[in-house]
Amino acid sequence: MQLPTEKQKAILHYIEKYQLKNGASPTIKEMRISFGVSSDNSILKHLKALESQGLIKKGDTPRSIKLLSSVKERMDAAAQICSLPLLSTIPAGGPAISSETVMDRIEIGKSMVKSPETSFVLRVSGRSMEGAGIFDGDMVIVMQGKEPRTGDIVVALVDGANTLKRFIRDGRRTYLKAENPEYEDIHPAESLEIQGVITGLIRTY
Repeated sequence: MQLPTEKQKAILHYIEKYQLKNGASPTIKEMRISFGVSSDNSILKHLKALESQGLIKKGDTPRSIKLLSSVKERMDAAAQICSLPLLSTIPAGGPAISSETVMDRIEIGKSMVKSPETSFVLRVSGRSMEGAGIFDGDMVIVMQGKEPRTGDIVVALVDGANTLKRFIRDGRRTYLKAENPEYEDIHPAESLEIQGVITGLIRTY
Protein backbone atom coordinates (compact mmCIF):
# COMPACT_ATOMS: atom_id res chain seq x y z
CA MET A 1 0.00 0.00 0.00
CA GLN A 2 1.31 3.41 -0.96
CA LEU A 3 2.02 5.68 2.00
CA PRO A 4 1.01 9.36 1.97
CA THR A 5 3.67 11.91 1.08
CA GLU A 6 4.56 14.73 3.46
CA LYS A 7 2.33 17.08 1.46
CA GLN A 8 -0.55 14.64 1.64
CA LYS A 9 -0.03 14.23 5.40
CA ALA A 10 -0.16 18.01 5.75
CA ILE A 11 -3.42 18.19 3.82
CA LEU A 12 -4.89 15.36 5.89
CA HIS A 13 -3.87 17.14 9.10
CA TYR A 14 -5.43 20.37 7.82
CA ILE A 15 -8.71 18.57 7.05
CA GLU A 16 -8.72 17.01 10.52
CA LYS A 17 -8.16 20.35 12.28
CA TYR A 18 -10.79 22.05 10.11
CA GLN A 19 -13.37 19.34 10.80
CA LEU A 20 -12.76 19.44 14.54
CA LYS A 21 -13.21 23.20 14.59
CA ASN A 22 -16.12 23.54 12.17
CA GLY A 23 -17.87 20.17 12.14
CA ALA A 24 -17.57 20.11 8.34
CA SER A 25 -14.87 19.77 5.70
CA PRO A 26 -12.98 22.59 3.98
CA THR A 27 -13.65 23.43 0.34
CA ILE A 28 -11.04 22.94 -2.35
CA LYS A 29 -10.67 26.73 -2.52
CA GLU A 30 -10.02 26.98 1.22
CA MET A 31 -7.36 24.29 1.03
CA ARG A 32 -5.78 25.92 -2.01
CA ILE A 33 -5.57 29.28 -0.24
CA SER A 34 -4.27 27.72 2.98
CA PHE A 35 -1.47 25.89 1.15
CA GLY A 36 -0.66 28.81 -1.12
CA VAL A 37 -1.14 27.01 -4.44
CA SER A 38 -2.67 28.62 -7.53
CA SER A 39 -4.47 25.64 -9.01
CA ASP A 40 -7.26 23.42 -7.68
CA ASN A 41 -5.70 20.53 -9.57
CA SER A 42 -2.79 20.39 -7.16
CA ILE A 43 -5.13 19.90 -4.20
CA LEU A 44 -7.38 17.50 -6.13
CA LYS A 45 -4.40 15.32 -7.02
CA HIS A 46 -3.44 14.92 -3.37
CA LEU A 47 -7.05 14.31 -2.32
CA LYS A 48 -7.37 11.59 -4.96
CA ALA A 49 -4.23 9.96 -3.60
CA LEU A 50 -5.53 10.13 -0.02
CA GLU A 51 -8.82 8.62 -1.17
CA SER A 52 -7.06 5.77 -2.98
CA GLN A 53 -5.13 5.07 0.23
CA GLY A 54 -8.41 4.82 2.15
CA LEU A 55 -7.58 7.84 4.32
CA ILE A 56 -10.53 9.98 3.18
CA LYS A 57 -13.92 9.49 1.54
CA LYS A 58 -15.32 12.19 -0.70
CA GLY A 59 -18.15 13.01 -3.07
CA ASP A 60 -18.73 15.69 -5.67
CA THR A 61 -19.81 18.70 -3.59
CA PRO A 62 -17.32 21.32 -2.30
CA ARG A 63 -17.50 20.05 1.29
CA SER A 64 -18.08 16.40 0.46
CA ILE A 65 -15.10 14.95 2.32
CA LYS A 66 -16.63 12.74 5.02
CA LEU A 67 -15.68 13.20 8.65
CA LEU A 68 -12.41 11.41 9.36
CA SER A 69 -12.61 8.45 11.74
CA SER A 70 -10.28 10.25 14.15
CA VAL A 71 -12.62 13.27 14.15
CA LYS A 72 -15.72 11.10 14.68
CA GLU A 73 -14.10 9.41 17.66
CA ARG A 74 -13.18 12.72 19.28
CA MET A 75 -16.59 14.25 18.58
CA ASP A 76 -18.38 11.19 19.97
CA ALA A 77 -16.22 11.35 23.11
CA ALA A 78 -16.90 15.07 23.50
CA ALA A 79 -20.64 14.43 23.23
CA GLN A 80 -20.43 12.24 26.33
CA ILE A 81 -18.87 15.01 28.44
CA CYS A 82 -20.61 17.86 30.23
CA SER A 83 -19.08 20.88 31.92
CA LEU A 84 -20.28 21.79 35.41
CA PRO A 85 -19.44 24.91 37.43
CA LEU A 86 -17.20 24.38 40.45
CA LEU A 87 -18.44 26.62 43.24
CA SER A 88 -16.52 27.78 46.29
CA THR A 89 -15.64 25.27 49.01
CA ILE A 90 -18.40 24.30 51.41
CA PRO A 91 -17.37 22.93 54.83
CA ALA A 92 -18.62 19.55 56.01
CA GLY A 93 -17.71 20.19 59.63
CA GLY A 94 -20.31 22.83 60.45
CA PRO A 95 -22.22 25.57 58.68
CA ALA A 96 -20.25 28.43 57.18
CA ILE A 97 -21.16 31.31 54.90
CA SER A 98 -20.42 30.54 51.24
CA SER A 99 -20.17 33.12 48.46
CA GLU A 100 -21.08 30.41 45.88
CA THR A 101 -19.08 32.09 43.19
CA VAL A 102 -17.96 29.96 40.28
CA MET A 103 -14.27 29.19 40.70
CA ASP A 104 -13.78 26.95 37.67
CA ARG A 105 -15.53 24.42 35.48
CA ILE A 106 -15.17 20.64 35.71
CA GLU A 107 -15.61 18.25 32.78
CA ILE A 108 -17.50 15.12 33.82
CA GLY A 109 -18.92 12.14 31.94
CA LYS A 110 -22.65 12.60 31.33
CA SER A 111 -23.30 9.15 32.78
CA MET A 112 -22.35 10.56 36.20
CA VAL A 113 -24.72 13.54 36.02
CA LYS A 114 -28.49 13.13 36.20
CA SER A 115 -29.29 16.71 35.21
CA PRO A 116 -26.36 18.71 33.75
CA GLU A 117 -28.51 21.83 33.36
CA THR A 118 -29.30 22.05 37.08
CA SER A 119 -26.12 20.61 38.62
CA PHE A 120 -22.90 22.06 40.01
CA VAL A 121 -19.82 20.80 41.84
CA LEU A 122 -18.60 21.61 45.34
CA ARG A 123 -15.33 20.67 47.02
CA VAL A 124 -15.78 19.32 50.55
CA SER A 125 -13.71 20.36 53.54
CA GLY A 126 -14.04 18.81 56.99
CA ARG A 127 -14.73 15.33 58.37
CA SER A 128 -18.37 15.36 59.43
CA MET A 129 -19.52 13.11 56.54
CA GLU A 130 -16.77 10.48 56.66
CA GLY A 131 -19.27 7.83 57.75
CA ALA A 132 -21.06 8.35 54.43
CA GLY A 133 -17.82 7.95 52.49
CA ILE A 134 -17.37 11.67 51.83
CA PHE A 135 -13.93 12.86 52.86
CA ASP A 136 -12.07 16.14 53.10
CA GLY A 137 -11.01 17.23 49.60
CA ASP A 138 -13.65 15.21 47.75
CA MET A 139 -15.86 16.90 45.17
CA VAL A 140 -19.59 16.27 45.14
CA ILE A 141 -22.07 16.71 42.29
CA VAL A 142 -25.10 18.65 43.49
CA MET A 143 -28.46 18.75 41.73
CA GLN A 144 -30.67 21.77 42.31
CA GLY A 145 -34.46 21.62 42.33
CA LYS A 146 -34.65 17.96 43.42
CA GLU A 147 -37.05 17.30 46.30
CA PRO A 148 -34.97 15.73 49.09
CA ARG A 149 -36.07 12.48 50.67
CA THR A 150 -35.19 11.30 54.15
CA GLY A 151 -31.67 9.91 54.01
CA ASP A 152 -30.49 12.03 51.07
CA ILE A 153 -27.25 13.95 51.51
CA VAL A 154 -27.91 17.60 50.80
CA VAL A 155 -26.35 21.03 50.59
CA ALA A 156 -28.45 23.20 52.89
CA LEU A 157 -28.70 26.77 54.05
CA VAL A 158 -29.36 26.64 57.79
CA ASP A 159 -30.23 29.88 59.60
CA GLY A 160 -28.33 31.81 56.91
CA ALA A 161 -25.28 29.54 56.75
CA ASN A 162 -24.63 26.48 54.59
CA THR A 163 -23.44 22.95 55.19
CA LEU A 164 -23.33 19.42 53.75
CA LYS A 165 -25.26 16.84 55.78
CA ARG A 166 -27.82 14.03 55.61
CA PHE A 167 -31.42 15.20 55.41
CA ILE A 168 -33.73 13.67 58.02
CA ARG A 169 -37.47 14.19 58.31
CA ASP A 170 -38.87 12.55 61.46
CA GLY A 171 -42.55 13.26 61.67
CA ARG A 172 -42.90 17.02 61.95
CA ARG A 173 -39.26 17.46 62.81
CA THR A 174 -36.66 18.11 60.10
CA TYR A 175 -32.94 18.27 60.82
CA LEU A 176 -29.50 17.58 59.31
CA LYS A 177 -27.51 14.58 60.50
CA ALA A 178 -23.71 14.37 60.62
CA GLU A 179 -22.04 11.07 59.68
CA ASN A 180 -19.25 11.31 62.23
CA PRO A 181 -19.85 10.91 66.00
CA GLU A 182 -17.44 13.79 66.64
CA TYR A 183 -19.96 16.21 65.11
CA GLU A 184 -23.42 17.15 66.31
CA ASP A 185 -26.57 17.05 64.24
CA ILE A 186 -27.94 20.41 63.14
CA HIS A 187 -31.43 21.47 64.17
CA PRO A 188 -32.48 24.73 62.49
CA ALA A 189 -33.48 27.52 64.88
CA GLU A 190 -35.32 29.58 62.28
CA SER A 191 -34.86 28.40 58.70
CA LEU A 192 -33.72 25.44 56.62
CA GLU A 193 -33.40 25.74 52.85
CA ILE A 194 -32.25 22.79 50.74
CA GLN A 195 -29.94 24.13 48.03
CA GLY A 196 -29.36 20.80 46.30
CA VAL A 197 -29.17 17.04 46.64
CA ILE A 198 -25.89 15.15 46.25
CA THR A 199 -26.06 12.84 43.23
CA GLY A 200 -22.41 11.96 42.72
CA LEU A 201 -18.92 11.90 44.20
CA ILE A 202 -15.58 12.68 42.55
CA ARG A 203 -12.36 11.65 44.25
CA THR A 204 -8.75 11.93 43.12
CA TYR A 205 -5.85 10.07 44.68
